[in-house]
Amino acid sequence: MRQGGHTPIGFVPTMGYLHEGHASLLRRAGEMSSTVVMSIFVNPLQFGPNEDFASYPRDEARDLELAEREGADIVFIPSVEEMYPQPIRTKVSVSSLTTQLCGASRPGHFDGVTTVVSKLFNIVQPDYAFFGLKDAQQVAVLRRMVSDLNMNVEIIACPIVRENDGLALSSRNVYLSAQERSQALVLSRSLQSVRKAMEEGEVRTVDEARNLLVSVISSSPLAVIDYAEILTFPDLEPLDGSSLLTDADGEVIMALAVKFGRTRLIDNNVFIPKEAHALV
Repeated sequence: MRQGGHTPIGFVPTMGYLHEGHASLLRRAGEMSSTVVMSIFVNPLQFGPNEDFASYPRDEARDLELAEREGADIVFIPSVEEMYPQPIRTKVSVSSLTTQLCGASRPGHFDGVTTVVSKLFNIVQPDYAFFGLKDAQQVAVLRRMVSDLNMNVEIIACPIVRENDGLALSSRNVYLSAQERSQALVLSRSLQSVRKAMEEGEVRTVDEARNLLVSVISSSPLAVIDYAEILTFPDLEPLDGSSLLTDADGEVIMALAVKFGRTRLIDNNVFIPKEAHALV
């Protein structure tokens, strides 16, 4: 980190349409930083050709009210033309970590994320950058980018913020119909079911845990599973399906991506199996 008389800068990059999850990032940034900068930029590079860039929800006035309320000192709202004044020929790409989970179903997505975040880091020059663990793969990718490229910033991962009924907060939740939103609760319920089954000794192997995830999600008629995976974290390496979860060293992630109608939602749980499994 920077030395001398420098006062720390905390940075919260967002795509806008802010909610309590973003507010929690701003509050954490305020606890650790003298100056809090938030950016609002819907980045076209991380959207595929059939994704929702044009229709992605936007409400700048509402976002600015939340930013002021939560103590942001500076809000940076560049246009696409300002961020990409000419066709971009330089991209930042992290290999391996981006080939599974969301990277498998959204090719090029993480190249767009790492490229824009690199640009934002160069513009803002933060000491700390705050990201929610709802997109745990993004956190893992950005931490690896920062480490590999010796960037002078620390990635701070913050807990998932949920509605009272368990649904993880997301700007895309606004797309859900009432019926879809009700059925989307199956995501957090599936993660809780596996953790409970592990604690009670009913689930022991990776395949058993994955099968239970899929079974619970499939009980929702509107749910279309993109992936339901269990991997090491943060390296996102596959685990042998027949192996005991307690044989995994360190943390693992149960990660989900499921569509309800036109809305694709993600959720996850990062934990240490040796601490979660029943001592039987």
